[in-house]
Amino acid sequence: MKIYETFQHAFVISTDKSKLDVYVIHNYLCNESYWAKNIPVELVQKSIDGSCCFGLFVKENTVLKQIGFARVISDYATFGYLADVFILEAYRGKGLSKWLMETIVNCPDLQGLRRWLLATKDAHGLYTKFGFLPLDKPERIMGFKPFEEYPQTNS
Repeated sequence: MKIYETFQHAFVISTDKSKLDVYVIHNYLCNESYWAKNIPVELVQKSIDGSCCFGLFVKENTVLKQIGFARVISDYATFGYLADVFILEAYRGKGLSKWLMETIVNCPDLQGLRRWLLATKDAHGLYTKFGFLPLDKPERIMGFKPFEEYPQTNS
């Protein structure tokens, strides 16, 4: 997969995993998200390793600071599952989530997928703008969820 980057003012979206700040991603997922509460940092790194990742950064002086993230789990041919999408609270309301979604759906390596899926509790309005709708045949989709939250650890 080639590195894909796009720029808007002081902001950058990149698929270059070497730019990702795993600790920012882990902190958000573990402590602020409703879907990955208590996730260990090792699992966050493993999920990044196995996904097409989109880091959203702001350039402050000469340093890129991570302020958002999303990943797509895909075979790059037929299917993509969008996961772990977030923008840090201080940067919300600036159109960055829409720009992140535009970047993801237009990423050259993700073109031609027959089906995309995602799960959301509260961002239906955003995803609908990019063609996501409730399942047309939900009776055909099944899931397996061994636990609701990751167990708390003492680390």
